Amino acid sequence: HRDVRQKVQLAIAQAFGISASSLYLTKPTFFSRINSTEARTAHDEYWHAHVDKVTYGSFDYTSLLYLSDYLDDFGGGRFVFMEEGANKTVEPRAGRVSFFTSGSENLHRVERVHWGTRYAVTIAFTCNPDHSIADPAFT
Repeated sequence: HRDVRQKVQLAIAQAFGISASSLYLTKPTFFSRINSTEARTAHDEYWHAHVDKVTYGSFDYTSLLYLSDYLDDFGGGRFVFMEEGANKTVEPRAGRVSFFTSGSENLHRVERVHWGTRYAVTIAFTCNPDHSIADPAFT
């Protein structure tokens, strides 16, 4: 996890012209498994448009590492940036990383998964060291 986090952190810093040392891992960092099962809670309703900074106050930059392939492993499940005039869609591919600022400028949602299972890891960063967490430890 640490190696992947560092690579993503450096890519975000380079893309946004900031110092990698000003980015701190923040919670929650999570693995998502999305399929066509009915939602049980509001958090399971991933298809609603949302802003990460509103949902998770510590997020300043959000990244997604896709672990499965659109149309090979699942149908639906594309990541959609909701933009006035024309949405922008990301098709998940295993190994593809997408990242963006977590504020209202990046309203987004995920299309409902119709078949198969969509896997991804969310790794988020904060610019506030008080909201930082250590890399997860695996035992």
